[in-house]
Amino acid sequence: MTAPARPHRDDVLIAVAGLLGGLVLWALGLDTRGGHGVDPHALLLLPLTAMSGAELLRRTMPNTALAIGCTAMLADQFTDGNVATIAMFTDLVYAAVLYGTPAAARRIPAVSMVATAAVTVTALVVFQDAQAVLLGLVFALVTVAPAWTGVSVRTHRDAAEAAQLRAEQTALLAEIDRTQAVTAERARMARELHDMVANHLSAIAIHSTAALSIDDPGTSRDALAVIRENSVEGLAEMRRLIGLLRDRGAGAEPAPAPRLTGVDALLDQARTNGASSGLEFTLTDTREDGSPLPAPVELAAYRIIQESLTNALKHASPGEITVSLDQDEQTLTVRVTSPYGERPGPRAPGSGAGLVGMRERVALLDGQFESGPVTNGDGATIWRVRAQLPVDEGNAKA
Repeated sequence: MTAPARPHRDDVLIAVAGLLGGLVLWALGLDTRGGHGVDPHALLLLPLTAMSGAELLRRTMPNTALAIGCTAMLADQFTDGNVATIAMFTDLVYAAVLYGTPAAARRIPAVSMVATAAVTVTALVVFQDAQAVLLGLVFALVTVAPAWTGVSVRTHRDAAEAAQLRAEQTALLAEIDRTQAVTAERARMARELHDMVANHLSAIAIHSTAALSIDDPGTSRDALAVIRENSVEGLAEMRRLIGLLRDRGAGAEPAPAPRLTGVDALLDQARTNGASSGLEFTLTDTREDGSPLPAPVELAAYRIIQESLTNALKHASPGEITVSLDQDEQTLTVRVTSPYGERPGPRAPGSGAGLVGMRERVALLDGQFESGPVTNGDGATIWRVRAQLPVDEGNAKA
């Protein structure tokens, strides 16, 4: 069994103060009925002591304390009476509403009002005197007033607790939003870094492996030329990314985002990097000239093509890599195909982050993405990357 809760320190102080105050009034002979109670006069100390004991339970067991208080108050009516007993009873009514259950907080004020009306009507019938209304007023001061005071205080306390809870929930949601924003920004930075640098590093890895495995001065010179070109361009891309992360200051302009007008340059670079691997690159663009596209859509399409070409340089068998762009009123379709199968010569390892990044870019724009081996019309197996991007920027997810 659970041990009963110890009385609160303030409740002990109230009980002791009430008891001592009542004893002082009794010693001075100050009572409420002027000696009209039953003898002996000391009997009023019994309700006083019981009421003081009930005060010890006002916070831990408010309903029990009120029941004891009502019994002690009834017994006090047959004695000479003590003001301290009445004062402590009003406090028990107040505490029962404030610290009791919600049902008790609703029920006690209503019961006190009904009891006040009943006492007033009974006094009028018995005494046949309008001054009997004063008895009802006194009863109301003892029961109704503390009950509704408790209701008011409890309402303000509950409102304060609700406000604090809302503040804590708001702070928690803000922290969750901040964490999600940081996570999303890290993912975006990782995608940009991968897409900007992976192409150049893959070309460097392939051609450096070729230079080491093929003992031919001409091949080594060509490989070193490609390595130098890609390292210089990779460094430039890194500087642009670092510039985005730093505080530029001094009125520096941000680097422009890549657009689809740069796809030809991507293919030229891919032709240079893939010439030694027997790869050919072609572009089919069926879009109408000058058709406007939102910047996020063009950036996503550019990065998807860039990463697909990087994957083709690392994994594709000798043959033709095709890039096609098609657009209707609602969708831009990007398709990149490459030969699928074993390839001779050096190849760079892959981590799979490129496909994950492409899928994330398409998902952010609420588009559709698919990649994997398929069989074309000639029965040959090819690797196909296909992305459908809504051209309406309002479709993008926040």
